[in-house]
Amino acid sequence: MDKRVVIANDHGAVELKNRIARHLTELGYSVDDLGITKNETADYPDQAVKAGKAFLKGDYEFGIVCCGTGVGITMAANKIKGIRCALPQNNFAASMAKEHNNANFLAFGGRIDYSDPVEGMLDAFINSSFNNENRHSRRVDKIMNIEK
Repeated sequence: MDKRVVIANDHGAVELKNRIARHLTELGYSVDDLGITKNETADYPDQAVKAGKAFLKGDYEFGIVCCGTGVGITMAANKIKGIRCALPQNNFAASMAKEHNNANFLAFGGRIDYSDPVEGMLDAFINSSFNNENRHSRRVDKIMNIEK
């Protein structure tokens, strides 16, 4: 199966989105870029919806959304039924997003100075697996049941 990722961004994260897409391509992923490519205005909720709906149609390993801080687009993505979007601050949080929360989306901010490079956080997320032991599954189920 082709390793595919969907990504979308607003005007606050064009350069970061391009860096992420390059890194994923170097790792062998096919990147479906639904974001903007120039510094034209785009609303982050619309970008989150585009990426979330595409992801839910299937065939993606995970999704990535980016805005100026990552906060607004995370909030918007998490309103989409079936999306579990994490906003990691470092490599550890990126790993735990997958291992404990079974995140299927990551968000990043183009105007944030991270202590760990975004590429490292992506690698940490990609190289982690959901720890399907009872306590983590139970908690993820509780998160998903909030949508009902």
